[in-house]
Amino acid sequence: RNHVQAELAESHGVSQSTISRAIATVTTLLANTLEEDIPTLADIPTNTALLIDGTIPPSHDWADQPSLYSVKHHHTCVNIQVITDTPGRPHWISNPLPGSTPDATALDTHDILTHLDPTKIIADKSYIGRGLTTPVRTPPREHRTSDDEEHNRNINHIRWSIERAIAHLKTWHILSTIHRRPYTTFETTIKAVLGIIFGIL
Repeated sequence: RNHVQAELAESHGVSQSTISRAIATVTTLLANTLEEDIPTLADIPTNTALLIDGTIPPSHDWADQPSLYSVKHHHTCVNIQVITDTPGRPHWISNPLPGSTPDATALDTHDILTHLDPTKIIADKSYIGRGLTTPVRTPPREHRTSDDEEHNRNINHIRWSIERAIAHLKTWHILSTIHRRPYTTFETTIKAVLGIIFGIL
């Protein structure tokens, strides 16, 4: 069960600030200890079809971090890229980028296509223009052909497994609720979670 800091403080008879410091210490320890268990882009298999999608864990609205605000989603968050195989097994999860970062820009920022063949990656419309296999976008005032309709249905059917993988990832409380610790700690927190996922579970 995920406990908020206040609950932990009450159950252990200490202040919330003590719990906050303990969490920060343990999080850093986990991130550093398990870092080598976290897959890199070089570890992703290249002989199979892959799926990519972004997820946006919410963040606190820090005044000095305006780039966290996502106009598309209307709240502050970070952008995390997830790569799985077609059955939905995670092979790589990125460091966080500001929530204003579009998925296609995140693809470029992480240099993903330097390591992977874009023709073997299936994605949604957010990644159109990067050579990936994506749904067909219908031009304004035009109708989608039956072939395009079938293609899009097939893509959406295949992508269901990465949506399920991301939903499972967000069962981690820290990835589905607002991160209120300093923004500079977000990457360490994500790294600790990934270390547990890939190194322990």
